Formats: sequence, structure tokens, C-alpha cells
Amino acid sequence: MRMIGAASLVAVCGMLAIAPARAQWVSSFKGNDTGGIIAYSLMAQTDIRSLAIDHCASYGKVVKFLAVEPHDGGYISFACRWVPYGMAERPLRTYY
Repeated sequence: MRMIGAASLVAVCGMLAIAPARAQWVSSFKGNDTGGIIAYSLMAQTDIRSLAIDHCASYGKVVKFLAVEPHDGGYISFACRWVPYGMAERPLRTYY
């Protein structure tokens, strides 16, 4: 019985030693119907304003930018809001 316990302990330790350490990774653009975040490093590569506008328009809402952390590892946050009162038309809806 001790041999089975020792063998299973060695097997478990071996599996843990072989498994890679994984840090939590977040995509450069993440959002839902209430808003989202965009990685600051993406700002130099694409037009982040159009990304956020297209994202919110797919839910029938308009974008409102909230905060910017202008450094490596920082992000730009935005909220998706309903069309303000007094607007005659809904926002442009994009289909892909």
C-alpha cells in the first residue's frame, strides 16, 4: 500500500513540475453590452475610437470614454450608453 501512495505522489509531483506556469492573460480588447477596455498598446496600431464605436453600435448604444492610463500595461475604458434623450435616430448599426 505504501508503494502505491509513493508512486502516486511521485506522479503528481512530476505532473506539477512539467506543467507550465501560466499568468492570467487578458486580450487587448474586451467588452460587453455595458462597456469594455482596450489595451493602451493597441492605440499605436489601430483606431481605438472606431473599435469602441463599432462595439457599442452593435448593441444599439453610443460610446462614452471614461478613463485612460497612458503607460505600458495601461488601458482605455469606455461605457456603452443608450441614445441620449432628444435624439431623433438610433446610432448607426454595423453588421459584419
